[in-house]
Amino acid sequence: MSRTSIINYDVLGDKISDFARKAGRASTRPVLLLYYVLRSKDTPRSDKMLIFSTLSYLVFPIDVLDAKRLPFIGWLDEIASFSITYNRVCKNITPEMEAKVDAILDKCFPIFAKNNISIV
Repeated sequence: MSRTSIINYDVLGDKISDFARKAGRASTRPVLLLYYVLRSKDTPRSDKMLIFSTLSYLVFPIDVLDAKRLPFIGWLDEIASFSITYNRVCKNITPEMEAKVDAILDKCFPIFAKNNISIV
């Protein structure tokens, strides 16, 4: 019996691409690493749900603390959520994932503004 995924990776990938255009290379690298850990078959389900909820909160326009109303404080909830998740699941990051993410970033960021390149 095959299991269907409850996560729509295409939509999440598109949102991460939009985030990358705004955030830049340095901020995008850990987000992409989490995305590839999420896609890995070796990642425990509990870690996948944690990553999915964190990435969703980061890239979708829902906020507990609104960055438009509270310019610097508005990013604290995303930073805290992301930091906790990254520290918990970084043990699942493989050298292959790091190489893949670095190749994507090398390919996309020099010409990112000119072309509509999808990074995931």
